[in-house]
Amino acid sequence: MIGRLRGVLAEKQAPLVLIDVQGVGYEVSAPMSTFYVLPDLNQNVTLLTQLIVREDSQTLYGFASEDERSLFRSLIRVNGVGAKLALAILSGISTAEFIQCIEHEDTSMLVRLPGVGKKTAERLIIEMKDRIKELECRTTAPMPDTAASPAQANDAIGDAVSALVALGYKAPDASRMIRQVKNMSSFSSEELIRQALQAAVK
Repeated sequence: MIGRLRGVLAEKQAPLVLIDVQGVGYEVSAPMSTFYVLPDLNQNVTLLTQLIVREDSQTLYGFASEDERSLFRSLIRVNGVGAKLALAILSGISTAEFIQCIEHEDTSMLVRLPGVGKKTAERLIIEMKDRIKELECRTTAPMPDTAASPAQANDAIGDAVSALVALGYKAPDASRMIRQVKNMSSFSSEELIRQALQAAVK
């Protein structure tokens, strides 16, 4: 089991990052909550990881904090919730907000997340009621300055739309969500995604 990676951030294209660990490149899928706090390329980075082994694949998932990884591990134990959906949930809602949804049985916020219908939301509330007691809710780290230069704007918009599609949104919906972000041309892809996801769950 690979529980942690420490190396150099070689590439990042949400939801994938490539971490160079002494010459070996590890491709890691990460939620947007982790993307928001990643350092610049070619800087040192440490991620907590979870390896998911299937018959036809081995996928490594990475997280910036232990509470994110713990929630991910709890989510993939829920009937009908796979790793991809768990990643989308973590990308669209913070750990603290998710816990509040479960405690208050708030299905209305959960169904706004990609891939979560009414039945899945109800199942999450039922099966996660006891598990959230095991989760430690920590204060979210402050978001870094993610403003983009004008030259990067078009690439940032395209990257943001692609990331939302990878998280489970349909392409037209992803494009609409990004286009609705005010002053979108002044933001990096990570900031565009963050604002789009925040608006989607309000």
